[in-house]
Amino acid sequence: MENERTATRVLVVDDEESQRTALASMVALWGYSVETAADGQEALEKLASFGAHVIVTDLMMPRMDGNELLRRLKAQGGGPPAIVQTAFGNLETAVATIHDLGAFWFLEKPVQSQALRLLLERAAAQGRLAEHAERLERQLSYQGVLGEMVGSSSKMHEVFTLIQQVAPSRAAVLLTGESGTGKELAARAIHTLSPRRPGPFVAINCAALPDTLMESELFGHEKGAFTGALERRAGCFELAQNGTVLLDEIGDMPVGTQAKLLRVLEDGRVRRLGGKTELQLDVRVLASTNSPLDNAIREGKFREDLFYRLNVFPIPLPSLRERKDDLPVLTKALLEDLNRKHATKVTDIAPEVLDRFSAYSWPGNVRELRNVLERGVILAGEGTLQASQLPPGFGGAPVPAVSTDGNELRVPVGYTIEQAERALIELTLEHTKHNKTRAAEILGISQKTLFNKLKEYGAKGAGAA
Repeated sequence: MENERTATRVLVVDDEESQRTALASMVALWGYSVETAADGQEALEKLASFGAHVIVTDLMMPRMDGNELLRRLKAQGGGPPAIVQTAFGNLETAVATIHDLGAFWFLEKPVQSQALRLLLERAAAQGRLAEHAERLERQLSYQGVLGEMVGSSSKMHEVFTLIQQVAPSRAAVLLTGESGTGKELAARAIHTLSPRRPGPFVAINCAALPDTLMESELFGHEKGAFTGALERRAGCFELAQNGTVLLDEIGDMPVGTQAKLLRVLEDGRVRRLGGKTELQLDVRVLASTNSPLDNAIREGKFREDLFYRLNVFPIPLPSLRERKDDLPVLTKALLEDLNRKHATKVTDIAPEVLDRFSAYSWPGNVRELRNVLERGVILAGEGTLQASQLPPGFGGAPVPAVSTDGNELRVPVGYTIEQAERALIELTLEHTKHNKTRAAEILGISQKTLFNKLKEYGAKGAGAA
């Protein structure tokens, strides 16, 4: 019992220093590991690094009171059992705190030590049970599920193992893999399995932001910092305080911004654009890229020192064609999700469809699989998904012809948006005699987007859907 207490962590929250110190000392004498916080805000910050099994909190506090603390924890999916103490208690408050906000129990001040000790033992037992349940949940990942990631192949077991090993640490993680392999899902799994779970998870796509907005999105800005800055705005690092930030497609970040990011990572402080003071950060950084950064480093497009800062713990995500053994469990999980989304009842997939899935190379990986299944689920509605409900031309099947009349494009019913888009791009290129700059202007997209589309078409092959 004594060993269990020593391993049990208690967070004491009270704005009055003398009461906070006295209570913490008493709890420590009973053999518990104790940490303290002066209000609800500090408690949330401490919980990110101190995985408490029990919280003992005052109700009336400045900045953030006990009620708001419990509301925040409940909104984030719950927290450790909370024993609430207050000098202003009554039965109505007790009922609201326990039933509405999920507190473990309610005590009026002055707290009787024996009552608190008994409640601590019971709450600690519940907290340890919840921690044990979470460990079991992690072990279940070896059966093919980790968070929103699904896979029973050896390659996915390796990924799950790496995620579980690195999640409890503060180490930076670099997730690599083709588009659609689930890098953001892996990042969310790392955050969920970490002590930072109560904190925010903030993802920013570096490839989707214009260079002029990149620094503002990352670091925030003050009012008047630049034209159009009409109010102060927090950046993603500030928003992710006490949590995790994912820098998606980090390879597309401008070199100038990379230098500023490196300083933020080294100093642990950020200054908003136009700001005069620096903000202290407690943020874990994850990054992802769909292409190796080696070439970008050699070409001077990516800083080598930043790469080493981010690549502390690399996790490569396999492509779907490398783990086709996962297709049965993946399709089952995706069908269940899509049925919930569209209120459909597609329960099975025809053997012919599974055969075509197994023979296909899946250049778009799991994201492409989901899109193919979503179309089929909508068309089928219920029962079994048939080959006729797959996209036209999928897996090398004949594609309905696109007819053109001069500069006019006619797309028959049955074409997907992706196929129609490709046909329009190819016709526009033909019209401009393959002048990509002019074609991008006509299409209303950037040259970079056009180049990425053409690269994607090349990867899929001329006859792919």
